[in-house]
Amino acid sequence: MHDSAQGRVTIRNNHGENLVGILHNAPSISLVILCHGFQSSKERIPMVNLAAALGKDGFSAFRFDFAGNGESEGSFQYGNYYREVEDLRAVVQHFREQKYVITAIVGHSKGGNVVLLYASKYKDIHIVVNISGRFNLARGMEGRLGKNFIQRIKKYGYIDVKNKRGKIMYRVTEESLMDRLSTITHLACLLIPQDCRVLTIHGSMDETVPAEDAFEFAKFISNHELCIIEGADHEYTSHQDDLTSLVLEFIDTDKNKDAYKQTRFGRVHKLIHSRF
Repeated sequence: MHDSAQGRVTIRNNHGENLVGILHNAPSISLVILCHGFQSSKERIPMVNLAAALGKDGFSAFRFDFAGNGESEGSFQYGNYYREVEDLRAVVQHFREQKYVITAIVGHSKGGNVVLLYASKYKDIHIVVNISGRFNLARGMEGRLGKNFIQRIKKYGYIDVKNKRGKIMYRVTEESLMDRLSTITHLACLLIPQDCRVLTIHGSMDETVPAEDAFEFAKFISNHELCIIEGADHEYTSHQDDLTSLVLEFIDTDKNKDAYKQTRFGRVHKLIHSRF
């Protein structure tokens, strides 16, 4: 469902939930899809800035809320990586039906994991940008769930995560915890096809996901570029311009310019990934 005046688009996922997003429509049918991170939304600064920069560069861009986040339907779930991959799949298929060519998928933080998992499963998009994704999914859990979280979840079946004021933000079930722990990043990375160009960007001062994770992705993805932005934090608070220019430079090669002319004839895939 398109509401073109505002660019709001609603897409139904395979659980019957409506995903809400904003389409920044450029004259081009080349579309870049932007995926937000954990407990985040399409309104977060990196998403909004990237969409605007892509538009200036002549790409259409779509930033949307995963189910259970932002304006989308569904309840928030911890873990849920592959369910978010299916949300992204629904978005990709929707825009293909609308005759767009999906040029790239870009994800920030957990969204970075989601775009990589998508590429490993569906193998039909040839440019993927992973911004500050977490390689080691077993890490970072104690900070959110507290000490002995495995024992506690085995005992009670769930953990309620509270904010500083003691308000429950979300519940982690044993099933969702296992979903996260059974998502094996390096195996997914090995399954990303050689003709898919992947860029990993990470801030050297990221306190949420350590920058060393970025180097791990580089070990397992065959066609990979790595950029560390010196001094940047997890949200790229004072490095938005660096972030957007790196993303655009990677997506917008001269080869892709030729591809635009040919998109109408369905030969686009052969050109998009032939940069090297």
